[in-house]
Amino acid sequence: MQPLTSSPAYQALQDAYERLRHIPMRELFAADATRFERFSCAAAGLFLDYSKNRLDASSLDALLALARERGVVEARADMFAGAVINRTEQRAVLHTALRNRSGAPVLAGGRDVMPEVLEVLARMAAFVADVRQGRWTGYTGEAISDVVNIGIGGSDLGPLMVCEALRPYGHARLNLHFVSNVDGAQLTEVLRRVRAQSTLFVIASKTFTTQETLTNARSARAWLLAAGALPEHVARHFVAVSTNAEKVAAFGIDTRNMFGFWEWVGGRYSLWSAIGLPIALYTGMDNFEQLLAGAHAMDQHFRDAPLENNLPVLLAMLGIWYVNFFGTSSQGVAPYCQYLHRLPAYLQQLEMESNGKSVQMDGKPVEYPTCPVIWGEPGTNGQHAFFQLLHQGTALIPVDFIAPLRAHHALAEHQLLLLANCFAQTEALMRGKTPAEVRAELSAQGLSGEALETLLPHKVFGGNRPSNTLLMDALTPQTLGALIALYEHKTFVQGVVWGVNSFDQWGVELGKQLAGKIEQELRSGQIGAHDASTAGLMRKTLAALG
Repeated sequence: MQPLTSSPAYQALQDAYERLRHIPMRELFAADATRFERFSCAAAGLFLDYSKNRLDASSLDALLALARERGVVEARADMFAGAVINRTEQRAVLHTALRNRSGAPVLAGGRDVMPEVLEVLARMAAFVADVRQGRWTGYTGEAISDVVNIGIGGSDLGPLMVCEALRPYGHARLNLHFVSNVDGAQLTEVLRRVRAQSTLFVIASKTFTTQETLTNARSARAWLLAAGALPEHVARHFVAVSTNAEKVAAFGIDTRNMFGFWEWVGGRYSLWSAIGLPIALYTGMDNFEQLLAGAHAMDQHFRDAPLENNLPVLLAMLGIWYVNFFGTSSQGVAPYCQYLHRLPAYLQQLEMESNGKSVQMDGKPVEYPTCPVIWGEPGTNGQHAFFQLLHQGTALIPVDFIAPLRAHHALAEHQLLLLANCFAQTEALMRGKTPAEVRAELSAQGLSGEALETLLPHKVFGGNRPSNTLLMDALTPQTLGALIALYEHKTFVQGVVWGVNSFDQWGVELGKQLAGKIEQELRSGQIGAHDASTAGLMRKTLAALG
């Protein structure tokens, strides 16, 4: 395969960029009355309007040609076939099997993984029913009222985001809490709000060795015992999502209450597995399976739809367009739905841990930009915070706007205002406001002369700032599943085009290794060989801790 930047499609895109870079989107809309219809499509309960982007039909064709040249079609087939596409770890990538609703076998290493997947789902369903119906009780016989998930990274961000998004589906008795930070303040604050007699802890750690997770879990167990529970009661209040039965048992958890998953499930792609146990506990197994069904519908669309109408491919290639040709270094995410307030944080891990790489699959250095910084907040809050930068800042920052058309509440006026703001922001980013328009506006307000000329440049909006708008009829478990899977596949496509492995994360290792060494030195009080800054910080720490 040719290097990315010397491929024919890349060269065609460079020419398209030079042609389009100075053309306002206003003109593109004025020249084509059907632009909205031509640059929008729908699948799996989601509607994507990508007409407010700085592209035309020929540049879109070139983007899709680039996807084909870079092997997206073949890589997609390999992933669904269970090929070893995570080559640095020699693993298949089959999170799609976790939500396979078709009944068809899914092979990994020539073996059908679906019987094991379905067996874990059945065990989850039985456990969830016991907890939600009050049959699973704490050591005093009380029904469970609070579930505390202790994990980190993919074992926290995914379940937390989904539970927040699906609050309208939550169980009336159960309260969900999430602890991930090794900063004891987070665990302390959660434990203040729960009662030992009715709290269930879900410890999510594949190897049951993750330092932050096990530190929090041990402190939670000590809290339970200090409240009056006996060691044999630990098994009534702790369950595990792990594959290390020996360490789970040593902790005091009955391995019959250990829910496993597989090496072909990456952490940030794991909420569909037993890592999603908190989701199932909170929303019910039926809703968890609807979440899986929505993701499966997006999987089928991604696998089967032509690239021209393929939502994940279109989102991915638009991102490539801006990062590699317009030089953008960040991507905004603005959900116009308070229930999706943790979605930007979830997408930060999904995209930046997957594609934040500077080495290609073949070990050669990447010679072009890869993953942008992903960031954002709920929409109307953002309008009074960072949207100033989006509209008039010096950086070009594409934004994904996400909104359900119907709300779960009865405040119709609020929903109308919310959507009006969402659509207005996309229009404002695209249109901007010209000096002539500002002049006319200020003149109509009675301003003239030097006062008008002084104020005028501050009220000009350059416009021509791109956005995508993703709509769904309502935020349901099914549409949420489709939305998450959409971004998973977008991330995969971009990794293929950039030539990086989207499924390893070696970049998290060095900090862990050094933290272990520094921890031991702080415990012993003997500082070893470090740079002057690190050694100085450690001395200050030892002095402060006595």
